[in-house]
Amino acid sequence: METNQTEMPFVPETKEPLTDAQASFIDSINDLSQTIHATAVSKGWWDGDRNNGELIALIHSEASEALEALRHGNGPSDHIPEFSGAEEEMADVIIRVLDMSAARGWRIGEAIIEKMRFNDRRAFRHGGKVF
Repeated sequence: METNQTEMPFVPETKEPLTDAQASFIDSINDLSQTIHATAVSKGWWDGDRNNGELIALIHSEASEALEALRHGNGPSDHIPEFSGAEEEMADVIIRVLDMSAARGWRIGEAIIEKMRFNDRRAFRHGGKVF
């Protein structure tokens, strides 16, 4: 489901109005999700349905690759050398999240805004957590 500011000027869980920046972010992230998913489909990654466990494992593998880049000095990426290895791998994390979200019809943009609002209301360190 694609969402834009005119269709939904608030996150439905709170009915709190969106700022212009939040509405723009939601539109942009939803558009990027669709573009990323279309690319993945065109490259053959969605010839059949993919299970959630596989998709989440792939997201995790990209985060692990970012950690490895950092462990090895975070030099330039092999594929996009104007960025560090960690930057490239974190971009891959986001790309995989957005691909999965588009494939599943999830409202990831709205969820990010709502989660940020929730976190803003939490206690310092969520009530005393160490990490």
